Amino acid sequence: IFLTGLKLAAGLITGSLGILSEAAHSALDLVAALLTYLAVRYSGKPADEEHLYGHEKIENLSALIETLLLVLTCVWIIYEAIERILHPKPVKANIVGFTVIVISIIVDFSRSRALSRTAKKYRSQALEADALHFSSDIWSSLVVILGLVMVKLGFPIGDPIAALVVAGMVIVISFRLGKKTVDVLLDRAPGGLVQNISVEAKKVQGVLDCQRIRVRSSGSKSFLDMNIMLERNTSLLRAHEMAAEVEKRISA
Repeated sequence: IFLTGLKLAAGLITGSLGILSEAAHSALDLVAALLTYLAVRYSGKPADEEHLYGHEKIENLSALIETLLLVLTCVWIIYEAIERILHPKPVKANIVGFTVIVISIIVDFSRSRALSRTAKKYRSQALEADALHFSSDIWSSLVVILGLVMVKLGFPIGDPIAALVVAGMVIVISFRLGKKTVDVLLDRAPGGLVQNISVEAKKVQGVLDCQRIRVRSSGSKSFLDMNIMLERNTSLLRAHEMAAEVEKRISA
């Protein structure tokens, strides 16, 4: 809330589209953070009769919504930037704009690191999306500073160009995050995982083959269904022990 208000005020004072685009970006961050909070809170609910695999896919859905919001913001920024290039408006590259962007970089750096550490610890895609969101803010802020420097040097077109670069960077990052999220929602197995599971299972003495290996992810968890082929004269007790050993190897 603090950053959004600060950037909006600075953007209106300076007339910089670069700073205004950053304000829009920060406003979106606020919405995204609220979405993430609700998603992480809801995904922690245990499995029930209607959601047999639990509620963790809400995290993936949250990340997808966040990606779509980012893209919509970028469309607005690109439209405004093209308007500014065709019909230039005066921009004040003063200490206000530079100070606000530097403060923004410091805040974004601290929170992106905190989110990234937590996302890795809990394998949370919603938190990973937020961390990626805020780390992209750092780069976009640096581009805005470059645009203001160009205005200061007598190139007013530098500001809308900086805004276009910001939008382009965010779209690329959004595409990567969106693809990853859609893959999870469509139950796409990570590359090479099925082969690795088969190799590990066959390391257990007595396992002849593996069939019907199916893997799906839901938030921080992965679910696996598979059949293992054993010798027909294997006792029920030994088969149970071998299945437990296969589970242990795959989990590790």
